[in-house]
Amino acid sequence: MASTDFKDYYATLGVSKTASQEEIKQAFRKLARKYHPDVNPGNKQAEARFKEINEAYEVLSDSDKRKKYDQFGQYWKQASEGFPSGGGVGVDMGGFDFSQYGSFDEFISELLGRFGGSANPRSGRQAYSYSTSTGRPGGFGGFSDYGTQDMGSAGATQDSEATITLNFSEAFHGVQKHLSLGSEVIDVRIPAGAKTGSRLRVRGKGPLNPFTQQRGDLYLKVELQPHSLFQFEGDNLVCEIPITPDEAVLGTSVEVPTPDGMVTVKIPVGVRSGQSLRLRGKGWPQPRGGRGDQLIKVAIVPPKDITSQEREYYEKLRDLRTFNPRTNLQHIRL
Repeated sequence: MASTDFKDYYATLGVSKTASQEEIKQAFRKLARKYHPDVNPGNKQAEARFKEINEAYEVLSDSDKRKKYDQFGQYWKQASEGFPSGGGVGVDMGGFDFSQYGSFDEFISELLGRFGGSANPRSGRQAYSYSTSTGRPGGFGGFSDYGTQDMGSAGATQDSEATITLNFSEAFHGVQKHLSLGSEVIDVRIPAGAKTGSRLRVRGKGPLNPFTQQRGDLYLKVELQPHSLFQFEGDNLVCEIPITPDEAVLGTSVEVPTPDGMVTVKIPVGVRSGQSLRLRGKGWPQPRGGRGDQLIKVAIVPPKDITSQEREYYEKLRDLRTFNPRTNLQHIRL
């Protein structure tokens, strides 16, 4: 990566270099909600900003990546990978100049030659990250990040891993993606119900074993982009729905979004803030068929701006109120 391509991930998230992981996470969530494509439909600038935020968070939320980023600056990927991502920049890693290689295959071929084909008898696995935002991965050989590769024996196969990013709609309904593996383009069908951490095996699309001339498998690990409303708690899909104080006291019916559209939900009399209501079968698709549940977390939201008449009635309610929610706190001592 040339110095002109250097991205200050701390500046992207608006945090200091000494920020804690919790501060980084909070900054990411705030920006992700602001620039999420669902909140800014058709806004290309917001979409580009959202991608930058995701890229920055991917590095700074990972302690190993962040350490290398802080230490090596724009060359942090080379420090992780052990060779330059696009050639043209000579980086000396521990006295070994990787810039002499024109491709990753050349590096692997020479390394295998040095070992004489007698490395540890285990299958290797390469780790990559993959973005579907452009339909074509970046970085060397079609992927943006190379991890550690173990050299297998002559009979071993080599598998690879890639991270594929989906939005909630793609993951819920299932989607077909066109992935570029170097000069090869493959179609991959992501089934409905994928979640962050889900893994999909694509047989025969991994690295080529130079001894057997057979390819290993490609494993795709799913990551979901943050959604402006929905999130997960275990297997349940969760959303937070605001209601007013009078609705909490008197009960009401409200329209609530689900993956299938709006549904009417009855809010019981005296509901408490933070209380969850369950919509059975309205949640996320399950691996063995059917749907999970959707949880509605109630948030009682008082109005900030009220009319003089509203204030008058609130004051009357205060004067007439007999309920004291803090009665049980009066005799607590340590």
